[in-house]
Amino acid sequence: MKLRLLTLGQRMPAWVTEASRTYAARMPREFSLDVVELRAAPRQDGRTREQLLTREADDLLTTLGSTPFHALDERGSLWTTLELAKKLEQAQQTGDSLAFVIGSADGLHPRIFQHSRAPLALSRMTLPHGLARVLMVEQLYRAVMILKGHPYHRDS
Repeated sequence: MKLRLLTLGQRMPAWVTEASRTYAARMPREFSLDVVELRAAPRQDGRTREQLLTREADDLLTTLGSTPFHALDERGSLWTTLELAKKLEQAQQTGDSLAFVIGSADGLHPRIFQHSRAPLALSRMTLPHGLARVLMVEQLYRAVMILKGHPYHRDS
């Protein structure tokens, strides 16, 4: 199963890049994780927020193609790691790839939410993009390890 994390923004601190690579490399062979950085629309030339988000939405939807995805947003559903594991398992059983999308500093265009499966929240708090990326790749790794039967989750 192919997992993708699409992020709008570049030049993350080294610790973000290192953590993302570490978790992606630790994934079992049957689950690959690609972290794809897309450039956020340049904040210049007097463009409105709507214009910026529209351009970013176009880039995201082009890159995603027909891959089903969940947009990350603090107003989305809060899932447990076990619920994330179940979503991955369902996608794996149907042979789907699955992607997750982290927006730019301006968020995501409403069109992204229209195309998204249930939006997902990592927290109700606002998180820096680098931290959200690291949290998401770690949770994907943890969910995959649960599916592999590893005693990773301490359910009591």
